[in-house]
Amino acid sequence: MSNPASLVILGASGDLTHRLLLPGLGTLLKQNSRPDLTLVGAAMEDLGEEEWKEIVRTALAESDCPQSRIDQVLSTTRYVKLDVTNGDELKALLDDLPSDPVLYFALPPTVTIKACQALTTIETPENLRLALEKPFGADLDSARELNQLLGQIVPERQIFRVDHFLGKATVLNLLGLRFANRIFEPIWDANNIDHVNIVTDEVLALEGRAGYYDRAGAMKDMIQSHLLLVLAMFAMEEPARLDELELRDLMAHVLRATELWSNDPVADSRRARYTAGSIAGREIPNYVDEPGVDAANCTETLAEITVRIKTSRWAGVPIRLRSGKALGDGRNGITVVFKPVPHVPEGFTNVPTPNVISIGMKPENIALGITTNGEGDVLDLEDSVLFTELGSSAVRPYGEILEGILDGDPLLSVRGDIAEECWRIVSPVVEAWTEDRVPMDEYRAGSSGPNNWK
Repeated sequence: MSNPASLVILGASGDLTHRLLLPGLGTLLKQNSRPDLTLVGAAMEDLGEEEWKEIVRTALAESDCPQSRIDQVLSTTRYVKLDVTNGDELKALLDDLPSDPVLYFALPPTVTIKACQALTTIETPENLRLALEKPFGADLDSARELNQLLGQIVPERQIFRVDHFLGKATVLNLLGLRFANRIFEPIWDANNIDHVNIVTDEVLALEGRAGYYDRAGAMKDMIQSHLLLVLAMFAMEEPARLDELELRDLMAHVLRATELWSNDPVADSRRARYTAGSIAGREIPNYVDEPGVDAANCTETLAEITVRIKTSRWAGVPIRLRSGKALGDGRNGITVVFKPVPHVPEGFTNVPTPNVISIGMKPENIALGITTNGEGDVLDLEDSVLFTELGSSAVRPYGEILEGILDGDPLLSVRGDIAEECWRIVSPVVEAWTEDRVPMDEYRAGSSGPNNWK
């Protein structure tokens, strides 16, 4: 049975609420009765009650939420005009809610910090939960400062740092593959694995996100957060049980042991930016000519780093993290390349290809490359692929995340020390790029990347 909860979306008039939060909530409500959920929208904008209800109705209907559930939400939802940086106004809001509200900060990072500073000046409910969108700080120092600020408001277990890559399906697919298969678990180490690639290449270009993206770039937007968290789940030791303490402790352990491959940010990183091109017949302008882009920011749209994990399980295995926009191939997943077999019997006419496991994150699938005897000549070795589609969750990632927040289970949230470790790992690269010690390569939109990248 679900717990009673009040979900207050601060910044309810923004794009995140309409595009992701409310549709994700709709998929959750479709699967979960949760009759006692009270939804409150709050923002600076003037929105009438009917205007807010129409926003909620439209977003929930988009996810095929049953009309009866939509009507239940609409019967109690309300909108509050609110200055989220004003402590007195926040107190008035909280005083009008049940004792265990969730404040979801669907706000720009700078406004979120001001709102949290305001919360430190008032008495807050004992069971208050805070949900924050990434980025969690702009660098290591600011991440530490943010964690200290949040700790003045509520305990760590009541802080939910949201990263939609930690949707439950992704977590359980990785853990299930690793720890529920006898054929994989004994070989998931440096004795058998040659190298690993974790890649999220997008065919989408900037798509009007210059306001955020041109200040962040591919490194901070994707690698510092999403891909390092995927790495932690991929490489973690076996948990005794799937709970928030065990899982997040093991993720933190991996990240604490992770550093740049050769401790040289120049040698271990690459960056590039797309130029004009076309994707699926659509013309893409040069990145620096996109609306809202400041060329002086030197923002990369493709980033890559190579890291190592300093444990006996992973010693000597290079792990490449890459993410970019406006690329011709939307690769999105993990590729594990195994070492060649130590001996092939004489008589075969060719050398077998090393085995490869590809774990697709979007869409979710698994492909295992194996070597088999040729159909026409049994002494000729050829490649075959075992492939399966993984059933996608009926609940969208934001719905899965909201479920954990509403239930008070931080399993899928980013713990404070994990957020800091992610910043620590990439800090030398960010510094080298800021000092222009790593060249900014270029690639044509719709291509696979710079010509000089192998």
